[in-house]
Amino acid sequence: MTQLNQPRKSRFAALVVLAVAAAFATTVASAATDSGRGATIRTHSSSSLGKILVDANGRTLYLFAKDGRNKSMCSGSCAAYWPPLLTHGKPIARTGVKASLLSTTRRSDGSMQVTYAGHPLYRFALDTKAGQTKGEGLDDFGGEWDAVTPTGKHAEKD
Repeated sequence: MTQLNQPRKSRFAALVVLAVAAAFATTVASAATDSGRGATIRTHSSSSLGKILVDANGRTLYLFAKDGRNKSMCSGSCAAYWPPLLTHGKPIARTGVKASLLSTTRRSDGSMQVTYAGHPLYRFALDTKAGQTKGEGLDDFGGEWDAVTPTGKHAEKD
C-alpha cells in the first residue's frame, strides 16, 4: 500500500464511523418519541426489582436523582446516554400505572418529557431489549439513576 492511499482510507474510516454514529443517534431520537401520539406507560415485573414502569416497547423507565420536581437536569451528552421519554400528546397509563401520577414537563429544547409523580422519565441507551435494567443504580452525570415503581418511588434490588 502506498502512502498516497493512507489518507483516503483514513477519511473513509472516519466517514464510516460518523455514519454509524449518526444512525445510532437517529435510532435513539426516534425511540425517544412516541410517533405523534401520547407515550404509553405500563408495568413490568422484574425478577430483581419487582414491578417497574416501562414504555410501550417494554424498555425500563428511570428517574434521575439530580432532577427537580418536573424539571430535567439531563441534556446534551447526558440525554444521549439517558434519552428522555418524549411525547406529542397526553401520556397514556396502562394496567398498573396511576394516570393521576402521569404528566409532562417542557424541556429546555421545547420538547415535552413524560413525568411520573413529578419525576422526568428516561430510558438507558444500553438497555437494548425489553426488560433490561442495566441502568439501575448507576451514578452518572452527577446523580443516581433508578428504575421507577408504580408508586412513583425508585426501585430497590431484592
